[in-house]
Amino acid sequence: MMEVFVNKILLAALAAVSFSAVSAVSHAQTYGSFGLDTAGMDRSVKPGDDFYRFANGTWEKTTEIPADRSNYGMFTVLDDLSKERTKSILDELKGNPQSLAGRSYASYLDQPAVEAKGLAPIQPWLAEVRKVEKAGYPALVAKAQQAGIRTPFPNYVNQDDKDPETYIVNMMQGGLGMPDRDYYLLDSEKMQKTRAAYLKHLATMLEFAGEKNAPARAKAIVDFETAIAKDHWNRVDSRDADKTYNKRTLAELQKEAAGFDFQPLLTAGGKTTQTLLVAQPSAVAATARAIGAAPIGVLRDQMIVRSLEAYADYLPDAVANANFAFYGTELQGTPERQERWKRAVDFTVGAVPDDVSQVYVARYFPPETKAAMDELVKNVLAAMGRRIDGLPWMAAETKAKAQTKLQSFTTKIGYPDRWKDYAGLEIRADDLFGNAWRSNQFDFAYDRGKLGTPVRRWEWFMTPMTINAYANFGMNEIVFPAAILQPPFFDPKADPAINYGAIGAVIGHEISHHFDDQGSKYDATGKLTTWWTEQDLANFKALGEKLVKQYDAYEPMPGEHVKGALTLGENIGDLAGLAVALDAYHASLGGKPAPVLDGLTGDQRFFLGWAQAWRRNVREAAARQRLLTDPHAPDQYRADIVRNFDQWYEAFKPAADGKLVLKPDERVKIW
Repeated sequence: MMEVFVNKILLAALAAVSFSAVSAVSHAQTYGSFGLDTAGMDRSVKPGDDFYRFANGTWEKTTEIPADRSNYGMFTVLDDLSKERTKSILDELKGNPQSLAGRSYASYLDQPAVEAKGLAPIQPWLAEVRKVEKAGYPALVAKAQQAGIRTPFPNYVNQDDKDPETYIVNMMQGGLGMPDRDYYLLDSEKMQKTRAAYLKHLATMLEFAGEKNAPARAKAIVDFETAIAKDHWNRVDSRDADKTYNKRTLAELQKEAAGFDFQPLLTAGGKTTQTLLVAQPSAVAATARAIGAAPIGVLRDQMIVRSLEAYADYLPDAVANANFAFYGTELQGTPERQERWKRAVDFTVGAVPDDVSQVYVARYFPPETKAAMDELVKNVLAAMGRRIDGLPWMAAETKAKAQTKLQSFTTKIGYPDRWKDYAGLEIRADDLFGNAWRSNQFDFAYDRGKLGTPVRRWEWFMTPMTINAYANFGMNEIVFPAAILQPPFFDPKADPAINYGAIGAVIGHEISHHFDDQGSKYDATGKLTTWWTEQDLANFKALGEKLVKQYDAYEPMPGEHVKGALTLGENIGDLAGLAVALDAYHASLGGKPAPVLDGLTGDQRFFLGWAQAWRRNVREAAARQRLLTDPHAPDQYRADIVRNFDQWYEAFKPAADGKLVLKPDERVKIW
């Protein structure tokens, strides 16, 4: 996102659709009569036993997961809508030779051309991999990372946590083909089955590349990656901002991590740097040693497989289907790949996101929605300020600093005010593989181009079509893309209690991330530093440990528990976000009682709005992977965090022996 760049065809498209913005969204259906799907509830379930199923039980029992999905819920519903809308835009652009997005989309849709080319597009790269010798391997890794291929040392440019006005290269552990170290090291029956499937997958990829003796060579890759996995940090330590801040010069890294020449990685993309941050130094060093000791044949074979995996979707379906069989079906439980048009939309949005985004927001994000969201954010921020003032466990001096941080927030709603310039990026309607390769190189060069430049505070890290939101600690910002600002999360026609319980709590969640167990380590300037008193930190840690224990006790599958320490940041975000949203809702009533709708009080609707936002049915394999790798708790327990709120007990009056019921002194209250 360099300078603003809008080509002529895009200007014409914007002009053509801008007048339809309001009408395009004005017919969105409100859930039920006031924003709540009462038909999806299961009133036979006691709210004090299982609030998630009280709110969602009928929906859960009657909703099937589509064959091309690992899970299905409210985020998925909006993602499907976003894809349909984006498709309508791309269908208009695909025939115009001047449109980058149109050419990109057309290249993916042209399956006959992809099948006819076979593996020819990737063969020059595979030939280069096969020829590499040990001394040339680091340079090969540098080229691979520019092409978007997974490498042993993933790295990217971001703000320096302790100098947030400066960009620096961040490096982390890598080198694994499966999602986490536990897939290599745990000895359960499920993991043994997954490892056997991974071994078969590796052999299949090698066979596609025309390699002989594939099973034995696949076993060598697994052995190599298993050795690396043993030294990988766990995900709890890897999310610790203090533990992962380790500044190194290139010389220091070379000494510490002998066995691999890091210089090519730090000179790739036309920018040279001699300083970087290494998130997990011991793991990076161990991986370098493993590479130094590994036969070049194993390193070549791993790179061949990683290359085919990275570009499987841009090669014939035989390769893509085989790749999906492991990463989609085995790991996620998803039976089928998505239809080609859906994958074409995803590819185009990934390759030239801003070329699509500008048309999307003109057509589907009216100014009224942004204005209403601005008001909601203002109210929730004010509620957070009041909660900070009322904290019984925080010293006055720390409260003052927290207020300064809160008041310095930047809020981004809908879409960026500057767009990316794609000048120099070649996109051809008849070259899907080449488009993918060149767009990856373009993105890498853009990323490295940040080094030595002012921090781009206008930059977004999600597209307007993304169904999500995020908090950025270094920027001290909260960001809400356009596509999430729709029912069931946000509906200007819905009852305010529902909006505050859904999008209001999402706003509060993102605000609260800046004050969770990691975000709270960053001050008002975005700098990683200690700004709390020692007693405040001790009090905060003790409250966090209570929440960890609460989530550790959840057992979504027999013998499989939620990791309270891994999910702590998100759980604090949910707990605090719901609290500030509830305060903001009460303040919005202006001292008047909330109306009773369909027999439900305002607070009941607020908590139900929260719970219904987290509807999701998940396939077992995907649920298992999420437990191991996802910093978010399963959706049921996100909904059930209401058990910590006195107002929930007042609203639903659960029986004292209810399964969710906590005694007043057991309820966790942090922010």
